[in-house]
Amino acid sequence: MKILLGFIVLLVVLALGIGLWASGIYNRLVTLQQGTDASWAQVQNVYQRRADLIPNLVNTVSGAASFEKSTMLEVTEARASVGRVQLPAGGAPTDPAQFKQFEAAQAQLGSALSRLLVVAERYPDLKATAAFRDLQAQLEGTENRIAVERGRFNEAVQAYNIAIKRFPATIFAGMFGHSPRPYFAATAGSDRPPEVKFEFGGKAPPAKP
Repeated sequence: MKILLGFIVLLVVLALGIGLWASGIYNRLVTLQQGTDASWAQVQNVYQRRADLIPNLVNTVSGAASFEKSTMLEVTEARASVGRVQLPAGGAPTDPAQFKQFEAAQAQLGSALSRLLVVAERYPDLKATAAFRDLQAQLEGTENRIAVERGRFNEAVQAYNIAIKRFPATIFAGMFGHSPRPYFAATAGSDRPPEVKFEFGGKAPPAKP
């Protein structure tokens, strides 16, 4: 009888130990997942900040005489395309194809904004306005913030992806609903300046001496 009781106690202790061990793994994976979701929320915040600045930027540059309408249209359309990308609510994307679509739309918008600012260099009167200078400074700050938050997101995703692939967590990751998450990647051609084609009807705006 004593042997049986001892065996039962041993089984209970062993079960509790395994339960605590599995619970620790589960809690760590949840913490890392929450970290990626928090970083993703910050990425969305800075991207939204950039999107919110665009209407004011377009209104400001549209007041410049002969400013390229095609450049403004490109920015407006790129902003709209970002809004059409459907992402899951409540956390970072887990579908690589969906994530890639979002990243491509944001890269297109960033490229369009870069071209608009390059074109604006040909308009001294526009550059001299306080409104344009303020918007330009805000956009530059936002772009820097985007780069920082993307880097932090990649770090959070890397820690999460490594954790779910390590033994013994990898045994439970699938059971707990954890799967690898995609990273932000460097945009192809981001090391090259944007190509700008001026369209002034054969006549560039005069520059001040």
